[in-house]
Amino acid sequence: MNDRAFKIGRRLKIAIAGTVLEGFLAGSNFLVLFQVLKLIFDKEVTFDDIKRATLILGIIFILRLVLYSVSYTESQVGGAAVSRNLRIILGDKLRRIPLGAFSKQRIGYYVNAATSEASDYEQILTHKLADIVKYVVLLAVIAFYAAYMNIFVGIIMALVLLLLLPAFMFSAKQVKKYGTVKNLAREENVSAITEYILGSQTLRSYGLAGDKNEALRSSMKHFSNISYLYERSLIPAGFTYFFLSYVGAAATILITVNAMLGGSLNISANAMQGASLSIPEMITINMFSLYSCKVATTLYISLVAYKNLMISKRKITDILCEKEEEEKTGGFSPEHHDIVFENVSFSYEKGQEVLEDVNFKIPENKITAIVGESGSGKSTILNLIAKYYEPDSGSITIGGEELNNASAEKVLSQISLVDQDVFLFNDTIKNNMRFAAPEASEEDICEALDQANCDFVEKFENGAETVVGENGNRLSGGEKQRISVARAILRNSPIVLLDEATSSLDIENELLVKKAVLNLLKAHKTVVMIAHTLPIIQSADQILVVKGGRIAESGTHKQLLSKGGVYADMWQASIQVK
Repeated sequence: MNDRAFKIGRRLKIAIAGTVLEGFLAGSNFLVLFQVLKLIFDKEVTFDDIKRATLILGIIFILRLVLYSVSYTESQVGGAAVSRNLRIILGDKLRRIPLGAFSKQRIGYYVNAATSEASDYEQILTHKLADIVKYVVLLAVIAFYAAYMNIFVGIIMALVLLLLLPAFMFSAKQVKKYGTVKNLAREENVSAITEYILGSQTLRSYGLAGDKNEALRSSMKHFSNISYLYERSLIPAGFTYFFLSYVGAAATILITVNAMLGGSLNISANAMQGASLSIPEMITINMFSLYSCKVATTLYISLVAYKNLMISKRKITDILCEKEEEEKTGGFSPEHHDIVFENVSFSYEKGQEVLEDVNFKIPENKITAIVGESGSGKSTILNLIAKYYEPDSGSITIGGEELNNASAEKVLSQISLVDQDVFLFNDTIKNNMRFAAPEASEEDICEALDQANCDFVEKFENGAETVVGENGNRLSGGEKQRISVARAILRNSPIVLLDEATSSLDIENELLVKKAVLNLLKAHKTVVMIAHTLPIIQSADQILVVKGGRIAESGTHKQLLSKGGVYADMWQASIQVK
């Protein structure tokens, strides 16, 4: 998969070849200039000479323009194609990574990889790779041509080019040291910003928005400090190399002037004998030297940037190598929809069990309520039924068929879920409904909305074609929850999971959502519900009381009250709150 993710296409290869050729043509301008200088110093220049030189320069310019346009376009398109393929593969990989990996602490890691890291790698392809190849070839050709004109100048240029190796190696160590830390700081910063945006309403209510938010400020300050250290660590090697390259240019000027004057400067005691230069040659070589200094410094910067951007490739590679969910090939088409937990244990983190040796049966076409203290494992039970997670041990079956042998997609095809945290896409109400049933007709959608008490939809100018905004931010909490219930009705699955569907709502919206849920429960389905208020589950066919990761009690409302146990205490507490 890794080779396929980073594979360079034909268009990008064409772009690299074109960029190298364009670099050669850029250097050929100096050869035309050299011929013009010879004309100036060797004989009287005619108008035909000027026209010929101008024509040649014009042809070179047009060729360079065409090559640059084609190469730049191909590099952008080719790089974008690789980036597109990479993001698709990365997205598919994220779909296969176990949900347990997406803990809050790792949000920034995955978001950063899918956005910034992928963009950074695209920068390698579209801006750095072709330039590096071009600059290396161009410097080698310039040094060779300069050596042909004067061996000593050629040696100096070659040395300047060779000095690039230790300068880059030192800088590469600094990039590895600080660049990796910088990318990690960026991940943490992405997490902090994501958390800040999602919690902005709460933060404002406590006066902790903006620069008063210490966590966000600290994260940004840390990223800023690391970025500063990163840039500072590269200055010594970069400055030294830039200095030495221009020292080489100064030495070239001295050598070429001495050679032109026939050694009258008495440099290196007859070292320049047989290496005299004409004035045009002296000027051209010095232009070569100054141009190569500029190219060499640009090459150094590009190499360092390339090394830094390769950190992004390694991060993406790490994700592509992460362990995937085990692919299940077994069939899953239960004829019945009773749910059985046998000796089920589960922990999100090793050594911290949330459920321990849990046993119960949820009868088919009945309503089972799950109650218990916060953190007791109620939602975890629903997550295991939906196969969002795999149990550490034990067995879970639906209609006698093991969930362990079936894929998550096949299990979820039997389930409708109404969660306390409703997620809506930035799309129309109708399209958000169709996520539950892609083939649903207009009539089916309208009927589901009606059964879920979504009368507010008719008040919108565009009705069900109204765009709800990012995560449904144009709707109230109650309206979002009723659309969620409508989706569950439209999906018409044999199993319905309700996770505190009426929590965090005002009294009016809670009543409307409860009515919508009752319409959902009218159908002949296996229902498992979690409720934060006990009166709503009095009529449940079965109530499971979870405490400390175990099933403490089970039975009907009356049976549990008669036991005088945990549920009875909870019931008394709820009455006193009233």
